[in-house]
Amino acid sequence: MIKSTIKGVGFYVPDNVVTNDDLAELMTTNDEWITERTGIKERRHRKNRYDSQETSAYLGFKAAEKAIQNAGLTSKDIDYIVFATLSPDYYFPGCGVLLQDMLGCDTIGALDVRNQCSGFVYSMSVANAFIKSGTYKNILVVGAEVHSFGLDFSDEGRGVSVIFGDGAGAIVLSATEDENAGDILAMNMHSEGKYADDLCTQFPGSKFGWSDRMRKDPENVTNKEVYPIMNGNFVFKHAVTRFPETMMEALNKAGKKVEDLDMFIPHQANLRIAQFVQEKFGLPNEKVFNNIQKYGNTTAASIPIALSEAIEQGKIKRGDLVLLSAFGSGFTWGSVLFEY
Repeated sequence: MIKSTIKGVGFYVPDNVVTNDDLAELMTTNDEWITERTGIKERRHRKNRYDSQETSAYLGFKAAEKAIQNAGLTSKDIDYIVFATLSPDYYFPGCGVLLQDMLGCDTIGALDVRNQCSGFVYSMSVANAFIKSGTYKNILVVGAEVHSFGLDFSDEGRGVSVIFGDGAGAIVLSATEDENAGDILAMNMHSEGKYADDLCTQFPGSKFGWSDRMRKDPENVTNKEVYPIMNGNFVFKHAVTRFPETMMEALNKAGKKVEDLDMFIPHQANLRIAQFVQEKFGLPNEKVFNNIQKYGNTTAASIPIALSEAIEQGKIKRGDLVLLSAFGSGFTWGSVLFEY
């Protein structure tokens, strides 16, 4: 039986640390206000918000290099790429092909996934299907984001802009028949598109006639139309409902219980959400990994960054049962349960 095992992991974040006090110089806010609402103390932004070099594809490249090396492979061993991001370098093409070129891979397939905060969970499900069907052997799965270029650092946008950071994480998912190797045991994915307007960025969507409006009437284009918007309380209420549902669905499908978990890694959206879920399931601190405090919400990158860091710190070991869960824009949500 073919298994999908995580053979290598890696992550990369820009060197530029942006603290809550730094943001307080740009807008009316403070460390206490941000920490109380989100749990975030700092995040990483590329040094220059408008830097054309340190892009999502570039951050993904740096994380991918580490994951491939960690797997004991070379870029020539990779036979497919799945790249999750909401902040691509171009409107089109996607970042997957850019990563293929940066790594010097052969002319392999490269798929882009646009499921925002749930992007990495969705990407793992795609990769797992390809692996277990025998189509590919070593798939590079990447989540990478550069949010800092597209945030409103004014009082009007502070409710959103204090949350997000830049970064990338990657895994190599490989096929194996080794009976001692880890495997993906269960997964699920869900969506509810009627709530799209509660967490979205309208620009440059075709629905709103952006090309003509930006060209003919730029003064009447509002910040709300260009920058991310979020109905925060509404999103929070849905997240704390959907997280437990998707977690239990994955556990039940695999015939596992909450007590069997060695580590739960939630999408790093808001520390209060993670703490609510942790309390609901009675999980001890050592079985939940959060790093939103220092990286903020890196959407599609948050789970692979956290997974890589947890493994690097020795908090996840081979044979451990790990659950990844995410909820975000769309709305979309889902989980992946695996033995590492």
